[in-house]
Order: sequence, then C-alpha cells, then structure tokens
Amino acid sequence: MSGATHDLAAYRGKVVLLNFWATWCEPCRAEMPSIERLRQQFSEAPFVVLAVNVDEPEARIRRFLERMPLHFVMLLDPGMQATRAWNARILPASYLIGRDGRIRYSVRGDLDWSSEHVVTAVRELLRGP
Repeated sequence: MSGATHDLAAYRGKVVLLNFWATWCEPCRAEMPSIERLRQQFSEAPFVVLAVNVDEPEARIRRFLERMPLHFVMLLDPGMQATRAWNARILPASYLIGRDGRIRYSVRGDLDWSSEHVVTAVRELLRGP
C-alpha cells in the first residue's frame, strides 16, 4: 500500500506466507489475528507475510486496518492480475512458500495460522531449502 511493487523473487531465502483476502470476506477477517500471531512468533526469523487484497479501494482497506491493526505487508491487486495468476478463486487463499521460492503448502479457506501444526510446518521450512 506504500506504492512499491513487490516481486516474490526478492524474498528468496525467506519463508513467505502469501495470503489473498478481502475486507468483505468473513473467513478472511476471522483468520487475520492468527496470521498476526504467527508473524509475531517468527518476527526474528527469515519469515514474512504478504497479504494481497483482492481488488478493493485503498480507503476501505485503510479503514479496516484502523479497526484491526496488523503488522505485515499489505499489497493491492487492482484488476486482480496477481489473484488470477495464483488461481486464488476462493478466499481466503494462502500459500506457504519455502526459502527456495517453491510453494510447499496451499490452503483454500480460513485456517488458524497460530495452531501447532502450522507453527511446526513453518519451523521445518525455516530449516530447509
């Protein structure tokens, strides 16, 4: 939302949680606090969350963030080019990407991102390629 373009290749060497979401999507809103908890848990690790908002006005997203402060990267996808490229037809759609840039896990629908099985998966990806 700062106006900068992000390229996933720039995050190579880090584990990335790529999440497609919208403010009108109840499951998206419901999982956001657990994504923030996961981000906090790995704040000292090479782990980053990229949340891609699907084609909503920036003002609406900013209002949402005033009510739910989140400290991860928020990206805009006007025209839904990235959303289509990632085949994110059902929201939320999330991808956990290993340090080598390869998709290791994908999730359609909401998830408790702070659950033990997710934390374990992130730890394993942090150790691996």
